[in-house]
Amino acid sequence: MDASALPAASPAAAAAGTPLLDVNGIEVIYNHVILVLKGVSLRVPQGGVVALLGGNGAGKTTTLRAVSNLLAGERGQVTKGSIELRGERIERMTTSDMVNRGVVQVMEGRHCFAHLSIEDNLLTGAYTRRDGKGAVAATLEKVYTYFPRLKTRRSSQAAYTSGGEQQMCAIGRALMANPNMVLLDEPSMGLAPQIVEEVFEIVKDLNTKEGVTFLLAEQNTNIALRYSDYGYILENGRVVMDGEAKSLRENEDVQEFYLGMGGGDRKSFRDVKSYKRRKRWLS
Repeated sequence: MDASALPAASPAAAAAGTPLLDVNGIEVIYNHVILVLKGVSLRVPQGGVVALLGGNGAGKTTTLRAVSNLLAGERGQVTKGSIELRGERIERMTTSDMVNRGVVQVMEGRHCFAHLSIEDNLLTGAYTRRDGKGAVAATLEKVYTYFPRLKTRRSSQAAYTSGGEQQMCAIGRALMANPNMVLLDEPSMGLAPQIVEEVFEIVKDLNTKEGVTFLLAEQNTNIALRYSDYGYILENGRVVMDGEAKSLRENEDVQEFYLGMGGGDRKSFRDVKSYKRRKRWLS
């Protein structure tokens, strides 16, 4: 994955917020009856790192699956709204279509092929490549540059590697497809804090040095906001707040409900916003 192989972002385009991905008011229903997303809208600029934040069940994973077209396997579908990649509607495309357009998802829970070696796992990510063995080998070496732990364990069976190494393997496998955009689902799940920091440092390096765009879903709001440019907070299938990562980190409500810096016992962010609105009306 040399710099010429990856489609790098234009700094001017990134600064201007040119949307690589535009999700506009989507609703997602499972099994024809369960409404999970209720009008979710978000934008991801070329070359950006955007975080989807919120607790378990907020709708983060469903949003990623809607983008990558993995909903059908869960009996889900987008019933309203639109999803555009570079201005092209993608709701009816297959997952392989999305990979060919440079969008790859790293699933929650790592999902390595347990019986294969680390290197064989990585190579499975290059199955769509048509640019020759030399280019694939160069990408593999680039992945090993970013994930030196994987090079050390390249011949080890994935089942016998650590959770952190399996997460790195899953991300590295996605990078073997030469993506323009990676959808990263709960990268910190089940990992020690030191390993989480290491994974997010690599994500930031890949973004700044290789121009890879990231849309990541993460429950660990603190670390996600430190490594992202922009964030969307979801609750019960709706976006309840969005903004620049720095402004979200400094927001009192976000600090109380998502960064563990408050002592309140309210049940949700939406509850407190509703309470504050009522208070203003009554004053």
